[in-house]
Amino acid sequence: MSAEKSHVLLAVCGGIAAYKACEVLRGLQKAGCEVRVTMTGDAERFVGATTFEALSGAPVATSLYDYPGSAIPHIELAEWADAAVVVPATANVVAKMACGIADDCLTTTLLACACPVLVAPGMNVHMWQSLATQANVAALRERGVSFVGPDSGRLACGDVGEGKLAGVDEIVFAALALLGPRDLDGLSVLVNAGPTHEAIDPVRYIANRSTGKMGYAIAEAAARRGAEVTLVSGPTALPTPAGVRRVDVESAAQMHDAMLAEFDDADVAICSAAVADYTPAAPADHKLKKSREHLDAIALTETADILADLCAKKGPRVVVGFAAETDDLLAHAQDKLEHKGADLIVANDVSRPESTFGADTNRVAFVTAGGVEQLETMPLHGVADAILEAVLRMVAR
Repeated sequence: MSAEKSHVLLAVCGGIAAYKACEVLRGLQKAGCEVRVTMTGDAERFVGATTFEALSGAPVATSLYDYPGSAIPHIELAEWADAAVVVPATANVVAKMACGIADDCLTTTLLACACPVLVAPGMNVHMWQSLATQANVAALRERGVSFVGPDSGRLACGDVGEGKLAGVDEIVFAALALLGPRDLDGLSVLVNAGPTHEAIDPVRYIANRSTGKMGYAIAEAAARRGAEVTLVSGPTALPTPAGVRRVDVESAAQMHDAMLAEFDDADVAICSAAVADYTPAAPADHKLKKSREHLDAIALTETADILADLCAKKGPRVVVGFAAETDDLLAHAQDKLEHKGADLIVANDVSRPESTFGADTNRVAFVTAGGVEQLETMPLHGVADAILEAVLRMVAR
């Protein structure tokens, strides 16, 4: 995503899932978007406009006649938006969109939009499956309107079936896909993320402070930009990004085996995981008891070098490594680049608060054979896109 924020118009309709629109708004903001809201009168019965004003930091358009700063809010918002997201899209609003009816602020604004529109339906199963709704959906699809969901499950009314609003992450992913370039179409990208856990016994392990946030952001961004993405993840509490195939591992050995196996079908590998350099040489097969099995020392053995082994078999493919350091950052990164054979090393000083493990920002430098490029501190999604743009330049060479 570019440095200039993308503009997303969130059109909130009067369904029981209207509260989920707040989470969609937050997800879009987290991805770097500026969001403004229009909503129907029925939507205000579920979530007040004040809530969306507080979350978005902008006035909410509920009427054509009293929008602050503009006498024609439907035109102003339609021209401002880079994309519009309708959530939860009721059967009524879907029908109005299909027929070109503009009888309130929300539908009038949507009719004026020339930007891409994403519809996230949420309604009763029988309403969704009705011939009228399906005809309206087909008409909108033919005009280029995108849809996400609905899912199947237990609905608010107690019925079970299709009509449930798609997941928040799925809606945000679909919206970002409308906004961003699909410049990774046709590429298979392999990413690893998170820490590894090296067993001392069945309940104790050696680990590090990695949360996996950076690698997950890279996987999400690559999928959003059209790549086929496989994420090999160590133990984390993070949800799988939409559009990403996830392979869970625990130890460095498991991550090594998974990465080398998945690399056979990959065009690009991005190694952001904080893999343990050492693992206990002889982990116990039972929980060690302090009272009778005093542990004076743990014998360690080196783990396999995932980055070096990938580089040894990469051929013309692109391999990116990370160097998380606390001192002599660029010297360590340049040494890693030379000795591992990677195309790019992403170097970050984890002793800095803005780029430490678990932070929502990162300040990195790109180290290549051609030199060093220092980036400013950015949100993780911005760093992820910058890494992918660097990868694209290498793939295109």
